[in-house]
Amino acid sequence: MSAKKSDAEVIEFPKPGKKASSTERIWGKAVYGHGYAGIPSILIQGQRRIGLNPMQMNICIQLLDYWFDPARKPFPTKKDLAQRIGCTEKTIQNNIRALEKAGLVQRQLRRTAAGDWNSNIYHLDGLVAKVRALEPEFTEEKQQRAALKSQLQKPGGLKAKSR
Repeated sequence: MSAKKSDAEVIEFPKPGKKASSTERIWGKAVYGHGYAGIPSILIQGQRRIGLNPMQMNICIQLLDYWFDPARKPFPTKKDLAQRIGCTEKTIQNNIRALEKAGLVQRQLRRTAAGDWNSNIYHLDGLVAKVRALEPEFTEEKQQRAALKSQLQKPGGLKAKSR
């Protein structure tokens, strides 16, 4: 028995690769490869409503950059935060104290295996709750903008006048 040869050509399809995210396309693969922090637009746009001054906002963003896993809270040192931002450790300490007083951040003391004090663990549950609480306001504002936009008169095009 002879094998029947097919006249059909087999075309190999390329394996579907992961499409680069819009953020990666903006910043480029090399920059994006160093990581990114998830910062909701509501936090950025609602900074004043939340009651964050620019330094506190910067500290929150820095803490979010250290928060890789929901189950593992960030624990950078005040020194590291101060070096990243370009301020003193005392400025970090005072502003974190204010964030804690506002209920946005909670510090948890941490010790080394030898019993020495280590960097704090920062719980951002208050900040997350505050941003989530703002979401309905942002949704309502978005719906109001859409309603106003739909009320705008759009020209239907020019029609030639009959003579």
